[in-house]
Amino acid sequence: MKFEWKGVFPAVTTQFSKKDELDLPMFEKNLKAQLDAGVDGIVLGGTLGESSTLTSSEKENLIKFTIEKVKGKVPVILNVAEGSTKEAIQQTANAVKWGADGLMLLPPMRYKADDRETVVFFKAVAETTKLPIMIYNNPVDYKIEVTLDMFEELKDCKNINAVKESTRNVSNVTKMRNRFGDRFKILCGVDTIALEELLLGADGWVAGLVCAFPKETVAIYKLAKQGKIEEAAKIYRWFMPLLELDIHPKLVQYIKLAAAEAGIGSEYVRAPRLTLAGEERKRILSIIKEGLKNRPKL
Repeated sequence: MKFEWKGVFPAVTTQFSKKDELDLPMFEKNLKAQLDAGVDGIVLGGTLGESSTLTSSEKENLIKFTIEKVKGKVPVILNVAEGSTKEAIQQTANAVKWGADGLMLLPPMRYKADDRETVVFFKAVAETTKLPIMIYNNPVDYKIEVTLDMFEELKDCKNINAVKESTRNVSNVTKMRNRFGDRFKILCGVDTIALEELLLGADGWVAGLVCAFPKETVAIYKLAKQGKIEEAAKIYRWFMPLLELDIHPKLVQYIKLAAAEAGIGSEYVRAPRLTLAGEERKRILSIIKEGLKNRPKL
């Protein structure tokens, strides 16, 4: 499928049952809510998808199930986050075999590669596939920053054509535009600065709280791109306490709980993660319930 790295791409959660098995009916319920809201793509097996806990067969089941349900309406993107170049290439080959439309590619996991090693890693993966690739640039969580100079070295890789911008530095949108024009599409990867980056020229939003609030997320994106800034900001202000759940180490548990409260997900996670308990659960629930109580009418 030919597509643009543009619009809202939910980083969807992987739904599990109480028995720690894939819960495909609940996953389908959330997927339908995303499609009904008008999202532009689906990202599978990212951080929110608990990728590090999924087996290869589970990833295969998820992607094939998603492709079947999406029916070509939007692209299906698979996350590749591996510790070795060899395994990243294998996962890329799997993605092609399973029918993915594109890849979200992280730098090497666990080993803190230097700039040269990271660029060579990206190029090695890109050279093995024709799938379009979005580089995930998140030095806060994954300790490796993909700098502008590194993107300069990657610009000759024709299928590396987007970045999930998660540096937390909104000026990176302007710096990328100034240096590369439209060579790389830019998608914001941090919910709490999404509107700011969209207004600075980001092409899209790889969103987290969209897993619980798809309509509101899509509305902010569309209003921002239509120049209806105050209308977008009004929803964004309501959304902010919820969006802040995306920037915590327990974002998976927090966002899954929000989706459960919104009726389009469950809060089950895979160990070593545990569902929330005690005062922490009460505190996060109070934020979610306050958001639901004051949910704007679109």
